[in-house]
Amino acid sequence: MSKLMEQKKQLVSEIATKFRDSQSTVLVDYRGLDVAEVTELRKQLREAGVDYKVYKNSMSRRAAAEVELSELDEILVGPTAIAFSNDDVVAPAKIINNFIKEHKDLEIKGGVIEGNVATLDQIKELADLPNYEGLLSMLLSVLQAPVRNFAYATKAIAEQKEEQDA
Repeated sequence: MSKLMEQKKQLVSEIATKFRDSQSTVLVDYRGLDVAEVTELRKQLREAGVDYKVYKNSMSRRAAAEVELSELDEILVGPTAIAFSNDDVVAPAKIINNFIKEHKDLEIKGGVIEGNVATLDQIKELADLPNYEGLLSMLLSVLQAPVRNFAYATKAIAEQKEEQDA
């Protein structure tokens, strides 16, 4: 019996570590998805470096309490899968939200963003953000805009002077 208790303690500790280390965590209700759909979702999440697992709710609640996220207790009921992302804050929310567009049976229940319990609306807002590469591209575009505008203005002035000289 003590061996079983030790295994449960290890599992709770593992889940707590994942909650603590993850940039973002999304909890979903996967009822209604068939095996092929769950496999496809797992594949998409794995490719983005997101850990997606189903744990017993009692173990997840204990782990959440351990990392002071007991607000998740009301979410951790019924079939719940958890997607943990250590690197990209946006990835799990974006992938799951896009998957929901094609598979209406999947439902986001809630989540954690950088150690704080997030509402459903916050998770959906996060899903609408561009990923890291998209944000970097936007930043570079903003940084290039003044130089580009200066080049256009200089060209326009040069063309105007050529017309006056002609």
